[in-house]
Amino acid sequence: MHTYPTQAVILAGGQGSRLRPYTDDRPKPMVEIPGTGTPIIGHQLSWLAAEGVTDAVVSCGHLAEVLQEWLESAVLPLRVTTVVEKEPLGRGGGLKYAAQRLPDPEQPWYATNGDIWTRFSLREMAAFHGERDATATLALARPRIPWGAVETDAFGHITDFIESPPSPYLINAGVYVFSPAFTGMLPDQGDHERTTFPRLARERRLAGYPLPHGAYWRAIDTAKDLTEAARELGAQGGS
Repeated sequence: MHTYPTQAVILAGGQGSRLRPYTDDRPKPMVEIPGTGTPIIGHQLSWLAAEGVTDAVVSCGHLAEVLQEWLESAVLPLRVTTVVEKEPLGRGGGLKYAAQRLPDPEQPWYATNGDIWTRFSLREMAAFHGERDATATLALARPRIPWGAVETDAFGHITDFIESPPSPYLINAGVYVFSPAFTGMLPDQGDHERTTFPRLARERRLAGYPLPHGAYWRAIDTAKDLTEAARELGAQGGS
C-alpha cells in the first residue's frame, strides 16, 4: 500500500530572459499558453490537485508580486503558500528554503520547475520511487531534437532524412518525488544538481522514472515553445 504525496513545491523564480517580451512584466510561470487564458502555473496547480496534492509552496523570485497577486485573486484547487528568497540561494538552497514551508516535513513531497507543462500520473511515479526505496526520483523525458537528422551508411552515402527525431538521451524533465530525508541533504546555498544528486547517484539512492509513452511534456523556454504548445493543445482538443 503506497502513501502518495499530498504536498509539493513549485520553483517559480526564474527570470525567463529567453521568453522576452512575454516576461518583461511577469515571471515565466505567469506566461499564458496561447488559447487557454491560463498561465503555466495555473495548469500546474490543476494537475497537482488532480494527482491528490492538497498543499503547494510556490518559490517566487523575479517579479514575485505579479505571481502573488494572481495566486491571491484566482480560484485555486488547493492551498498555496508563497516564499520569496531574501537573497539568491541557488537552485538547491531555494528548494530547501521552500521545502521548509511544507505542512508535513515527515512526509514525501513532489517538486516541479515552474516552466514545465506536462501531464502524467504522479502517483505512478511515487509508487516507482517507493519500490526502489529511493531518496529522490527524477522524471526523465526524451525530447525531440529541434533539427532534422541525417542518416548515412558506412561508406558515407546519405540514406535518409528524419525531421525532429527523438533524442537518443534521456533528460531531467524537471519533475521530482522526494523522501522526507531529502530536505536535510540539500545545501543552504548552491546547486543540488552538482552536490546532492551526484552523491545520491553514487549511493544508488537516486532513481530515474521514464515518462510513460505518449505522455505530454514540454519545457516552456522560448516563444517558439509557446506557439508549439498551443498547436499541440489544439491537436489534443484541450488539456
